[in-house]
This record gives sequence, structure tokens and C-alpha cells, in this order.
Amino acid sequence: MKKIVVLGIFTSFVMMGMAKPASAQVIPNVRGLQPFTAATSFMSLPGYARWQYFMENDVWISRAEAAALVNAQIQGTTPGG
Repeated sequence: MKKIVVLGIFTSFVMMGMAKPASAQVIPNVRGLQPFTAATSFMSLPGYARWQYFMENDVWISRAEAAALVNAQIQGTTPGG
């Protein structure tokens, strides 16, 4: 019985150690990039922004959100740009 309790406590600590700490979301900067070039991995700017956002935050944003982000960066009114 004591071994099971110790094993349970150990497992709990291991699982807590595996959790990622909360961090600020990173917004990709696509200003100055040209779509469908090697710099954007041959993707559109919204597609590249979505992919970069996913790589940094492990969350996909919608195409509409990515398009709004790209348009804001091009116009110079962006967060993260």
C-alpha cells in the first residue's frame, strides 16, 4: 500500500513537471516579406502567418484572423509588427 501511495505522489510530480508554463503569445511579423517566395516557404502571407503562429504557440488561428493580422501589419497598425 505504501508503494502505491509513493508511486502516485511520484507520478503526480512528474506530470506537473511536464506541464508547460504559461507564456505570452508570439505574433509573427510578415512585414517586408513577399508571398509565394522561399522566405515564406512558398505560402501566401496569411498562410505563412498561420503556420508561424502555430509553430510558436501550438494553436492554429483562422485564415480570417491571419488575413487581418497581415493587413494590419502592412498598414502599420499591428500588434506585434
